[in-house]
Amino acid sequence: MLSPLDLSLINGPIPVAATVASALALTYLAIRKNRTWWTRVLPILVVSCAAVVAGLTYVVDHLWKPWPEPTPPILMVWVGAALAALSLAAVRLRSGRWYGRVFGVLLALGVVASAVTAGNAHFALYPNARAVLDTFRNDRVDLDEAAKPPSNVVEVPAGKKLVDVWKKPADLPEKGTISEAEIPGAMKARPAWIYLPPAYHVTPRPKLPVMVLLAGQPGTPRDWYDGGRLAENLDAFAREHDGLAPIIVVADQLGTSLANPLCLDSKLGQSETYLARDVPAWIKQRLTVDERRESWTIAGYSHGGTCSLQLAVRAPDVYGNFINVTGQREPTLGTRAETVKAAFGGDEAAFVQVNPMDILAKKQFPKTAGVIVAGKHDGQYRQGNLDVFEACRKAGMDVLWTELPGGHDWNVWRPGLYGSLPWLAQRTGLSR
Repeated sequence: MLSPLDLSLINGPIPVAATVASALALTYLAIRKNRTWWTRVLPILVVSCAAVVAGLTYVVDHLWKPWPEPTPPILMVWVGAALAALSLAAVRLRSGRWYGRVFGVLLALGVVASAVTAGNAHFALYPNARAVLDTFRNDRVDLDEAAKPPSNVVEVPAGKKLVDVWKKPADLPEKGTISEAEIPGAMKARPAWIYLPPAYHVTPRPKLPVMVLLAGQPGTPRDWYDGGRLAENLDAFAREHDGLAPIIVVADQLGTSLANPLCLDSKLGQSETYLARDVPAWIKQRLTVDERRESWTIAGYSHGGTCSLQLAVRAPDVYGNFINVTGQREPTLGTRAETVKAAFGGDEAAFVQVNPMDILAKKQFPKTAGVIVAGKHDGQYRQGNLDVFEACRKAGMDVLWTELPGGHDWNVWRPGLYGSLPWLAQRTGLSR
């Protein structure tokens, strides 16, 4: 039987029930048997809440601009609903019996909870309650313990793949391990999250392919473990491949959640050098990996997807493969003019020199392969994804186009990455 913890928080009865309950709660909070309430208090309150939401939207989208995309209107509607509920409950605290006031506060908190549920459903962040509860778990393993130097490694003869010589050991663990570690380098980055698959923890140890994985902006490396359910999906992949799976290093390309150094070396930071030099060097020093470029993949969603394309064309000697899940057409802070001004002091030529679309128009990459994933209903980025696909194809890359139902959210990001693993396994020797 399906556990209540596994009921969807994205589709089905829970989001619908939350919306209906919120509407009923707001209706109850808004009704009072008082003429002044209807002619003065309620209209002023509603208009004030609408003005606050409109002002907040303007500040975020036009003044602060912490991310290049406009704030989704549905989220601001829910912010307005939550603000209205809290305001109505606060006004009710001034009169009525104590239990009526307590009930009003509980209803307002229920509307806030419904707003959070709606926001989660919009981005498909946590698929169920079990995923929410998992955020409180701490099953990380110290990397020094998880990645001890091997006493013996699997040798793969020339012309063979790892899968050709790999035999599932009797002592193969059921799951991989998760660790956190600082990766020093050209930028001040937050700790990376590292997934080591089951096969990494046996002797002899295979030299496994590597995926450097990036989250979106705003975001943290942990997002791929919470919203992305990375360990769960990679463990499932490993079970189908006798314990083999890529080593995943979820690196930080931002520095802070709201920063955007554009994955470039510019006035905004040295993100490109960090990802192209420092992170790979650290991985090769600390982990047992296949060091051939064709076994290295750069991947990510949204801002991280844009970065994956950038590193594929800016560091092709490091990354032989890329997976770009709903990335932007080019690195951006909103417009090209704003981007060039902030990153390069207005020097358009400096931006063109590092912009992947401009590089793809002039240079061929016959030894690079990639997957470009778009959301069918992603009105913001789908056309840009198509432009990138065509540019990569014309530049000689071996690229695949994948279009999935959904928009710019985890409904696309999760299956976009994990659906690309069979393709990647063939390229990196984990399957035939």
